[in-house]
Amino acid sequence: MSSSAFPSRFVFILLFLAGLALGTGSALAQTSLLNVSYDVSRELYKEINPAFVVAWRARTGETLILNQSHGGSSKQAGSVIGGLEADVVTMNQAPDIDILVKNGLVSPDWRKRYPYDATPYSSVTVFLVRKGNPKHIADWPDLTRAGLQVIVPNPKTSGNGRYTYLAAWGYALQQNKGDAAKARDFVARLFANVPVLDGGGRGATTTFTQRGIGDVLVTFENEAELIDKEVGSDQFDVVYPSLTIEAAAPVAVVEHVVDKHGSRKQAEAYLAFLFSPEGQAIIAHHAFRPRNEAVLKQNTARFPPVRTFTVEKALGGWDKVNREHFADGGIYDQIQVRR
Repeated sequence: MSSSAFPSRFVFILLFLAGLALGTGSALAQTSLLNVSYDVSRELYKEINPAFVVAWRARTGETLILNQSHGGSSKQAGSVIGGLEADVVTMNQAPDIDILVKNGLVSPDWRKRYPYDATPYSSVTVFLVRKGNPKHIADWPDLTRAGLQVIVPNPKTSGNGRYTYLAAWGYALQQNKGDAAKARDFVARLFANVPVLDGGGRGATTTFTQRGIGDVLVTFENEAELIDKEVGSDQFDVVYPSLTIEAAAPVAVVEHVVDKHGSRKQAEAYLAFLFSPEGQAIIAHHAFRPRNEAVLKQNTARFPPVRTFTVEKALGGWDKVNREHFADGGIYDQIQVRR
């Protein structure tokens, strides 16, 4: 072999190997999705994700990698605004998606992309009390009694906490024929009994169940059932108040991220799976109230009938609520300053 022939053949071999490596990498490439969600949905998506991976592989032959991120709902929305590259967001309140719309991350018509205003399930706010209910907690007024400790996550960072605040406000409004001043006094007395404000629902659960702080944990129905499974039914009881709030859990695709990742079809199918019979069955299994009527009827024992109201119909909608209650200097901040 001449010295002049060696370099050209060597370069050819290197180019061939590089091309082979690139081709192999392309063939083995896997699409990954990041679902940024709220605190107490982690167990749900631990079951949803592998089920969807199997369904998607059967449908397309592609293997997906699904990643989760969980925290206080509003805090999670802030992380997405700050640059966390979520392909999809699955929150527990519409404002945490609407704020992504305002920041150009989610389409303004996100509610029209899926059934039920893009909410595959809902939950309701309940009370979790110590076994035997030693403090005889039956309804919202009991949470305002002097000396009682109520565990609630921070409404500023947690959808769970925000729904608790609004559930108490809505109850007080109804009891007092729409008198906002009396509702404010009622909620102020309730929050005066809150010794610590955790950032999310899971943190509040830890405070109540593991740290032993508080007489009652106000949380979502599904979280109460999860605690029952994890800790044992011999330690806590669930109390349904006479009136509670319905918390619908909205979902959306993060537009610029799926376009950047080339993951739009996978992300859209992932969210659509939540509305499928299989997805709805998994949702019910985790004590979230499914939208599918057939699945709901199969789980009537798990979901007792309860009187509810919604933010949209009873409190003027989320824009009004956020402006009046949760904006800086709003009613919630004023209540906290006077604690």
